Amino acid sequence: MAHAGTVRTVCGPVAPQALGYTLMHEHLLCDLTPPALRGRGLPEVEITLENVFDVTYRPNDYHGNHRLQDLAIATSETRRFAQAGGGTIVEMTTGGLCPDPEGLAALSAATGVHVVLGAGFYTQGYQDAATLALPVEALADIVTAQVEEGAWGTDIRCGIIGEIGCSWPLTPFERRSLAAGAIAQQRTGAAITVHPGRHPDAPHEILDVLQAAGADLSRVIIDHMDRTYDGVDAVVALARRGCVVEYDFFGIEQSQYWMAVADLPTDYMRIHAVRRLFDEGLSGNVVLSQDICTRSRLQCHGGHGYAHMLRNVVPLMRDRGFGQSEIDLLLKETPARLLTLV
Repeated sequence: MAHAGTVRTVCGPVAPQALGYTLMHEHLLCDLTPPALRGRGLPEVEITLENVFDVTYRPNDYHGNHRLQDLAIATSETRRFAQAGGGTIVEMTTGGLCPDPEGLAALSAATGVHVVLGAGFYTQGYQDAATLALPVEALADIVTAQVEEGAWGTDIRCGIIGEIGCSWPLTPFERRSLAAGAIAQQRTGAAITVHPGRHPDAPHEILDVLQAAGADLSRVIIDHMDRTYDGVDAVVALARRGCVVEYDFFGIEQSQYWMAVADLPTDYMRIHAVRRLFDEGLSGNVVLSQDICTRSRLQCHGGHGYAHMLRNVVPLMRDRGFGQSEIDLLLKETPARLLTLV
């Protein structure tokens, strides 16, 4: 395969060792507004000191909060990550969420931060009728082309497959989308990352579908451990299947989960969960991120921003006994392994 052994960014292939500190699941330029609400001319919220807490606490209640399409703001926010020592951001804005490859390339060139774009499709509710009608083979051809030729009408290529969007229960389209991702993985050598449905059985069902379609589970990431499981025992059991588990809600430290009923952990609880995975011999089966996908989490709107992992979480990890080699494994080495095309 062309460029095997390298990482494919929106500005071209780079060596794995050039990635530096890496966030494995973020959104830089996207629109997660439900399709039914798009284009209706609804007024967008202005985030102020008076409402920033409520917008953060109830992000779905404020129209426009899920639309990150201002390139200047995205560039400024990404530059803060670079200034904190960050090297790479994995952009999980897939089909249905308005990906902007050319905007990402401009952002990367302006900031020096590598950006790896995800291929494939988000959940069924974000797809048009033509996409929903496609068979597995056609979906696999699209995903393969996004990695090998160019994505969404550009010659900018993706470097990872996903986040593949899944609901609970899985829809027929989402099953085909997963199978297509597995086929595309075999063709391209890219890793797969999956947004599971909001049910504790969802990750295992996803792994079953991927495995049956021929995926390499050691190169499959299951996202959103923070809201899928109440405790770490279930995360350990999932990781023992050979996949990589992802804690990607760092920076979200509130009891209210705006999508369902869930006991969300705080950052220190996430850190202790990661330590448990290390203690269980699964140190190479976990990655971290923040999944920023709303304006209210950007630093310019009063949020923590993309630099939070490096400015705040890493010091918390050191305070709780993590050594530099362990931090590097989580934020450099495992991401580099997964993002390297094989």
